[in-house]
Amino acid sequence: MEDVSDPPFRAVCRMLGADLTYTEFISSEGLIKGTASSRRKLDIYASERPVGIQLYGGNEDHLARAAAIAEATQPDLLDINFGCPVKGVVGRGAGSAVLRDPDRMVRLTSACVRSTDLPVTVKTRLGWDDDNKNIETIAERLQDTGIQALTIHGRTRCQLYKGKADWTLIGRVKDNPRIKIPIFGNGDIDSPEKAADYKDRFGIDGIMIGRAAIGYPWIFRETRHYLNTGERLPPPTARERVEVCLRHLDGALDWNGPLQGLMEMRGRYSAYLKGLPGIRDYLGQLVRLPDPEAVRDLLHQIAVVYEDYITEAEPIRLVDYHANCTL
Repeated sequence: MEDVSDPPFRAVCRMLGADLTYTEFISSEGLIKGTASSRRKLDIYASERPVGIQLYGGNEDHLARAAAIAEATQPDLLDINFGCPVKGVVGRGAGSAVLRDPDRMVRLTSACVRSTDLPVTVKTRLGWDDDNKNIETIAERLQDTGIQALTIHGRTRCQLYKGKADWTLIGRVKDNPRIKIPIFGNGDIDSPEKAADYKDRFGIDGIMIGRAAIGYPWIFRETRHYLNTGERLPPPTARERVEVCLRHLDGALDWNGPLQGLMEMRGRYSAYLKGLPGIRDYLGQLVRLPDPEAVRDLLHQIAVVYEDYITEAEPIRLVDYHANCTL
């Protein structure tokens, strides 16, 4: 998730029960050129492992070279993003643009697999549009390239993030007797109950959660508990929300430095504290404070004011959020 799935956020998700996280997707061309923003996305810390580096690109040679560069940072696996639907990525022949040319998708994937000793996985969609839902054929062909797992988002590229994700074809891919690799489902999972229902109904090997974790990483802990026990954990108290927000803040300051760390966190407070009555005034103060200690002090004050207040606030759903190339 662009501008979301950075090391501080991934560490929080791992702490709260995510089995595996992925980096923000990284341009293969950016890695080859050595741009600072692309290279910085390769940062991985012990607290977030296992973690995969997600790459995208539309050129075979560039994707292979980028995979070799990424491998040097010792991730646990590499993932190829063939699912991002945003215009800027599709216009460069990458992301879900490749769904219109399965032969090129196979060539790109094969080039990446050949260039690394790491496990390679793929994330993609059902197809380009409703008339071209070709994921069943694509899944077989991608498996033949040597990938180790496939994640399918239950929408076409033309749907973007609108409408309801259709998991029917994801289930059909999983039911294909020729498919031997793990199949993971993605799209619209925003509660433990839905995760359990979809896992049972469609028989997939695992579930990827992206947007629903923005501001509510507890979804991983709650889902894990529900799958194991059939019981729903209570939502986090206001104090728990603040404690995780503080942990995220500390990680952002360590990774970005004081100034950039505070700037980066300004978009996070409202997600963590959503649903608390009268929180808007506090949020206005948090985004204006120029000093990390002042921010920490105010967050501690919020924890005291709300104490054990519990809210059923829903996780953030940002249909038009620019980071929507999700895990």
